[in-house]
Amino acid sequence: MDAVALIVGIVIGAGIFRTPSLVAGVVGSESLVLLVWSLGGIVSLIGALCYAELATTYPHAGGDYHYLTRAFGYRLSFLFAWARISVIQTGSIALLAFVFGDYSSQILSLGSYSSSIYAALVIIALTGLNIIGVRQGTRTQNLLTVVEVLGVLFIIVAGLVFVVPAPEATTAVASGGESGSVTPLSALGLAMVFVLLTYGGWNEAAYISAELRDTRRNMARALVWSILTITALYVLVNWAYLRTLGLAGTAQSEAIAADVMRRVLGASGVGLISVLVAVSALTSANASIFTGARTNYALGRDFSPFSFLGRWSERAATPVNALLAQGAVSLLLVLLGTATRKGFETIVEYTAPVFWFFFLLTGIALFVLRRREPEIERPFRVPLYPLTPLLFCLTSAYLLYSSLVYTGTGALVGVAVLATGALLLFMLRPRNIEQNRRT
Repeated sequence: MDAVALIVGIVIGAGIFRTPSLVAGVVGSESLVLLVWSLGGIVSLIGALCYAELATTYPHAGGDYHYLTRAFGYRLSFLFAWARISVIQTGSIALLAFVFGDYSSQILSLGSYSSSIYAALVIIALTGLNIIGVRQGTRTQNLLTVVEVLGVLFIIVAGLVFVVPAPEATTAVASGGESGSVTPLSALGLAMVFVLLTYGGWNEAAYISAELRDTRRNMARALVWSILTITALYVLVNWAYLRTLGLAGTAQSEAIAADVMRRVLGASGVGLISVLVAVSALTSANASIFTGARTNYALGRDFSPFSFLGRWSERAATPVNALLAQGAVSLLLVLLGTATRKGFETIVEYTAPVFWFFFLLTGIALFVLRRREPEIERPFRVPLYPLTPLLFCLTSAYLLYSSLVYTGTGALVGVAVLATGALLLFMLRPRNIEQNRRT
């Protein structure tokens, strides 16, 4: 039960209060909206089982970085670390900052660029707090997770029980966005990019496997029950959104939870849910800033050209330079989202191709390590091997393709940034890499 609660708390974040609008905007019917959210749960479960084997076989604080180093060598693991600092983790911070901005603007608008202003301010404030060593306690984080889940349940009950369904005229929207040129296949691919972003986090959850009693039995049970719970919540809350606002209303909403509560409780409901979502985004962004800086610090310790990131402040007990670099990149991403005038959506496009590229490589790493190190004890083995990891790899490859073909400017920028890291590979030599492998 502890493991289930932890996984649910990791996965359910501020994204469920923003991405449903994007999903509804690219699919052609309410039934398809609910279908893609259900498929997201299935894909997440398949991936989580693959990560569970890696995490129980190779327990290491480096996570994906360690698996990729072990399977493919330090060059590819460097590229992953580069992606974390320039695309994946900083993109996550910018995403959460935009969610905070969207819902804070429901409480007090700062003008045409209100969401972007709030997003920049929250990155600066949280980075500063982490630099001076101010951190939220784990009890506070756990309490806010409970409040967040209760908020999702509140929207489900309000939307399904206490509100009159949206008029029939608002339940249809043309698939394909503004141009109407998106095919059903491309709509599905793009929708799944947004959906699986919202399911993101199960790969972090697999790391608790080393601390579970009877890992072989309980790891699978915890993952199955937690992802089933998350899937049920996500499908139900999307049903509540659709029932309250209709497909068109859902697609057009910039702060969907606030719009639902406006119909249920009026202005007071908007303020209540906006505060809840803003605090949720704030909490998740703080956690991402904290953990991301530690990854960047490790990069600086391993590769001398980035040694400035590997300096630790004894006074603040934080990697100050790593925090500053991460904050600067996150602010640049806020600027990118503002320039395209699509904010949150642009940052999803920016992170998605890189995110799925490394998921694909991690899935391949499972095959490589099974073949290269067959003698190592595996406390948990992915069921139906090799079918399950093969399905995970194929799904990751399809989502990599979708995130490149069906998205916009953000994806091109993200790939260009990753390509810059690839060029750096030929100029770098790791420092202490053999020592790190042994430890």
